[in-house]
Amino acid sequence: MALSLEHSALLLLFQNRPALALELLQGALAVEVRATEPAHLESVDLTAALPAEYRADLVVRYSGGSDPLVVAVEVQLERDAEKRYSWPVYATLLRARYRCAVCLLVFAPRSAVARWCAQTIEIGNGAKFTPIVLSVESIPIVVDPEVACAAPELSVLSALAHGGGDQAQATAIGLAGLAAVSTLETERGVIYWDLISAALGEVARKAIEAMIPQGYKFQSEFALKHQALGEARGEARGEARGEARGEARGMANAVLAVLAQRGLSPSAEEHERILACIEHAQLDRWLQRAVTAADSSELFE
Repeated sequence: MALSLEHSALLLLFQNRPALALELLQGALAVEVRATEPAHLESVDLTAALPAEYRADLVVRYSGGSDPLVVAVEVQLERDAEKRYSWPVYATLLRARYRCAVCLLVFAPRSAVARWCAQTIEIGNGAKFTPIVLSVESIPIVVDPEVACAAPELSVLSALAHGGGDQAQATAIGLAGLAAVSTLETERGVIYWDLISAALGEVARKAIEAMIPQGYKFQSEFALKHQALGEARGEARGEARGEARGEARGMANAVLAVLAQRGLSPSAEEHERILACIEHAQLDRWLQRAVTAADSSELFE
C-alpha cells in the first residue's frame, strides 16, 4: 500500500533521527528501558515462514546499555482493524530475530485514533498485548532554541502537535524550530521548516515570517496541502465566529512572544498597550519592529 504524504513526512522524522523513538519512550512516555545508543535502522521486513507478509513502518535497534532493545515504530493515521492482528506478530517476530526486549511504538497524531490504538489486544491463553502509543498530548512542547537545535525532529513534532494552539506559545515553538532548521543541511532544513510552518496558526506563522526578510515560500507538497487545509479551516472558523478581536489578541501575543524570545521585556504600560490594541495594521507594524528593535520602546517610535 502506498504511503500518504503525511504518513511519509512523519516517518521521515524517525528515519532521520533513530534515537528519537528511544528519547520519546524514556522521556515523553516514561517507559522504563535501560537500553542506550548506538541506534541502528534495521530491515522492516518481518516476514517469517508464513504465507502472510509482515512489514513494520520502521525498526530501530538500540544495542547499548545493559539490556538491548528493538523498537518497531508505526505511524497510524486512522483505524485499521488488521493492525490488531499484525502488531503482536511484529513484536513476536522481532523478539525471535534479535533475542531481546521489543517495544511497539505507535505514533497516532489524531486523538481518537490514539485512543483506539492504545486498547489492549487479547491474544489468547490469557496473553494480552498493549501497544505503547504516542499521541499529540504526549509530545513535549519545545520552546527552547537550544533543545530544538539538539533535537530538530522533536522540535518538528512539537510544532505538529502544538503549533495550532495558543498563539504566543505557537510563536515560541516556531522560533525555536527556526533556530533548529538553520543548523541543518539545506534539503533537510527545507523539509522540516515546511512542516513546522504548515503546522503553525496564521498569527504565529506571520510572526515567524516577519523574521525572514525575503519571505519564505513552501517547498514540499505535504506542507502546501497542510497549509491550504489549515487556512481553509481558519477562514471557516473566522467567518463563523467573527473573532476580529480574538485575532488581534493573538497578534498582540505574537508581538510579546517575539520580544520575549529576543530577551526584551516591555514595561507594564507597554505590555498593556500592546494587548489593548485591536488595529491589525498597527499590530503588524509592531510585529515587524519587534524583530529588530534594540529595546521594546522602539516599537512605539
